[in-house]
Amino acid sequence: MPRSATKTRPSAGTAPTSYASPLRYESTRMHAAALYCSDGRVGEHFDDFLQNGLSLPRYDRLCLPGGPACLAGYPQAHLEEQGVVDELKFLVEVHRLRRVVLIAHASCAFYAVRLELKEPRLELVQRADLVRAAALVHRVTGIHAIDAYFARLVDGEVSFEPVPV
Repeated sequence: MPRSATKTRPSAGTAPTSYASPLRYESTRMHAAALYCSDGRVGEHFDDFLQNGLSLPRYDRLCLPGGPACLAGYPQAHLEEQGVVDELKFLVEVHRLRRVVLIAHASCAFYAVRLELKEPRLELVQRADLVRAAALVHRVTGIHAIDAYFARLVDGEVSFEPVPV
């Protein structure tokens, strides 16, 4: 039986009593973090892009609804902004971050529901928010290597477009 398999399979909706990941632990750090939306529909795509597209296999993750939107100055995300800024400062100090990647995605519920924005304005605001978020990240961390991307669904695939920041 593979190491990752449990002795008995849990029924749907229950957690296994124990699980050992088959992935080997690697202690070296990438000195990079990514801030993106917690939308589970695109989480694996974000991982794939960051790990394989940007060659950041062990990046530090900051995930929350709207991702970088919390750093764009919205009163609706004031508490989230404070938390993310605190976490970024911690990661710079303790994990020695040197790079931050910001990712926004199309059809983000944070923008549609919390900010009540609709297309076609929605994407324009998200792209501008990536620029604002990058400026704040630089201001509070001193990091110069900040990249931003906009992810969209194209023919059943998630495509990542660079956004100049």
